[in-house]
Amino acid sequence: MRQYLLLLFLGLGINHWANAQLAETPKNQWFGTASYYAQRFEGRKTASGAVFRHDSLTAAHKSLPLGTRVKVTNRENQQCIEVIINDRMAKRSPHLIDLSKAGARELGFIRQGFALVSIEVIPTLPKPDAQPEDIP
Repeated sequence: MRQYLLLLFLGLGINHWANAQLAETPKNQWFGTASYYAQRFEGRKTASGAVFRHDSLTAAHKSLPLGTRVKVTNRENQQCIEVIINDRMAKRSPHLIDLSKAGARELGFIRQGFALVSIEVIPTLPKPDAQPEDIP
């Protein structure tokens, strides 16, 4: 009986802790890995129609709308940057986000090739006269 009560209390404690953790995570924040674009993509058109440049702070994501501003934080060194989503990733990619080389450099993972990150959508107000070609 004591073992049952102990398990019950432990289970309730873990459940309470897990719910508290979920409540603290904003709905617009995700965790995963980031990689960066290969050199061969330099100068190619992105899904938004913009020409890809390694020195710009842009990124690809599977589903976030093009033009979305995102804060990316390297979970290992706490470095963070803001990027604009201007391309699409392959649906089968294991990564959460693909960054430009400039983004990977600022987050400090050029050597490793990937990093554990969190991404958070930065809320913005739409411009009343924005056109699709205005998206970077």
